[in-house]
Amino acid sequence: MQIYLPIAEVSVNAFLLLGLGGLVGILSGMFGVGGGFLMTPLLLFIGIPPPVAVATEANQIMASSFSGVLAHLRRKTVDFQMGGFLLVGGIAGAAAGVFIFKELREMGQVDLLVRLCYVVMLGVIGVLMFFESVRAMNRSKRKIIPPKRRHISWIHGLPFKIRFRASTLYISAIPPVVVGGIVGLLAAIMGVGGGFVLVPAMIYLLGMPTKVVIGTSLFQIVFVTGFATVLHATTNFSVDMALAVLLLTGGVIGAQIGARMAVRMKAEILRVLLSAIVLAVCGKLALDLLLEPAEQFSIARSLP
Repeated sequence: MQIYLPIAEVSVNAFLLLGLGGLVGILSGMFGVGGGFLMTPLLLFIGIPPPVAVATEANQIMASSFSGVLAHLRRKTVDFQMGGFLLVGGIAGAAAGVFIFKELREMGQVDLLVRLCYVVMLGVIGVLMFFESVRAMNRSKRKIIPPKRRHISWIHGLPFKIRFRASTLYISAIPPVVVGGIVGLLAAIMGVGGGFVLVPAMIYLLGMPTKVVIGTSLFQIVFVTGFATVLHATTNFSVDMALAVLLLTGGVIGAQIGARMAVRMKAEILRVLLSAIVLAVCGKLALDLLLEPAEQFSIARSLP
């Protein structure tokens, strides 16, 4: 069933969009990731313009993250104080990202920016995830206890220290604001929640206990992606609600299937599979950038 997406100005099969949402939902349920870093490239592959893909995916991430926050609120695993400082940086980063996005769109370079960002990001994440998974599998076979996390001492020596009671930390307020700013920038330019950056940063840089990391991350992502969505809608006019509803519907169904599948598979194998998927998407985006386009255009001065 073909439907016309007015903002994207393309006609797409509705079942294809539901299928993409379901596929990313399954990955989300299996691997515990938001899926935004995979959904946006997939939308580019089927012809959705980058501005619409980025802005609409940020809207979907906001809705799915809100559902996750509610669950963590019931468990009391959200550090609102830490989330507030992350949010300050996130709002500033998202505003800067939308401004950069708007300027590059007017210059006609936003497509290149989005694709290059994804090639770099997915390549780095995929390689790191693959090697970490292989090491985890080797430790599991040899029954080696993983080393304890090491925190970066100079970060904890910065000024403006604040006591975060829910996280049992006494650290500077500067690192949370900076980390939040980076995540906000990614949310605006790439249409991702940024959890793949935020969660490791909260654990390894800030030293937060794992039990409050996910809930606090989702709390920040809800507001930052929501802010980015509003800015994109009012500045770039690139949020397609019909597209968002179809993706979200498929994602909700797929997440339930993925969660059941994850129970039957080992965590190390799941991470290897996810890294393979990430690298495959990265390779496809890189090929699209390197290969000669099907249609070529030239600019020449017309003769009198």
